[in-house]
Amino acid sequence: MKLARADEVPGQEVEAGEGTVKQVLIGPGDAPNFALRRFTMEPGGGMPRHTNRVEHEQYVLRGRATVTIGDDEVTVEAGDVVYIPAGVPHSYRAEGDEPFQFLCTVPNEPDRIELLDED
Repeated sequence: MKLARADEVPGQEVEAGEGTVKQVLIGPGDAPNFALRRFTMEPGGGMPRHTNRVEHEQYVLRGRATVTIGDDEVTVEAGDVVYIPAGVPHSYRAEGDEPFQFLCTVPNEPDRIELLDED
């Protein structure tokens, strides 16, 4: 069993991102099948176009962002859910005046992030 206050879990700057912090709320050492992370992107921050080897299930907690998934571009906000299949290119750009924050669940499997050219 693990019990923690999310606001007390240390965060790490996401090296490939801009103004983006990741907290691992429940990690591979805590649960056998899935990890739960919380991402916070400052206004104007985000993540460049990239792929992951594992799928993502996301729930937006607050703020608003433009998210590209494959060739689609959508605006998401608090209360929205997002599914990103493994291997599909995606990116994020936080919009508005408040941080964009979401929970992200991924399988506890080896992942590899590959940054893609913007061209």
